[in-house]
Amino acid sequence: MRHLKENDICRYCGGVIKLIPASAVYGESTRRLGMEGEFVYQCQNCNARVGCHKGTTRALGNVANEVLRLKRMEAHRRFDVLWKSGRMSRTGAYRWLAGELHLSEGRTHIGGFEMGQCQRVIELCEKWNNEEAA
Repeated sequence: MRHLKENDICRYCGGVIKLIPASAVYGESTRRLGMEGEFVYQCQNCNARVGCHKGTTRALGNVANEVLRLKRMEAHRRFDVLWKSGRMSRTGAYRWLAGELHLSEGRTHIGGFEMGQCQRVIELCEKWNNEEAA
């Protein structure tokens, strides 16, 4: 995955992507979300965006429109259950997911996934949780 940078062109509308403070997106919720001092890459035309790794200006993935952002959040919620439950380590969970998706661990980042990949993560996590519960 290529690293996103300011003044890149949006893949949705051709607008210019800018690095902005997270507070410009989240407003009064910035503090509650733990996003104070953090940054977001955002298309100035269509609002496609992606957050940055905590304390950096390194994008978490590629810009996403609202529908894809919601799908990525759902995939992360389902995936995070695997390691937050203590049934496997975070590293182990990513290793498992990489194997299931036939990707290298370095390319296994939900922030860079498209709709189909996110849906696959959701299905894999559901299957894993159902098998563990049985």
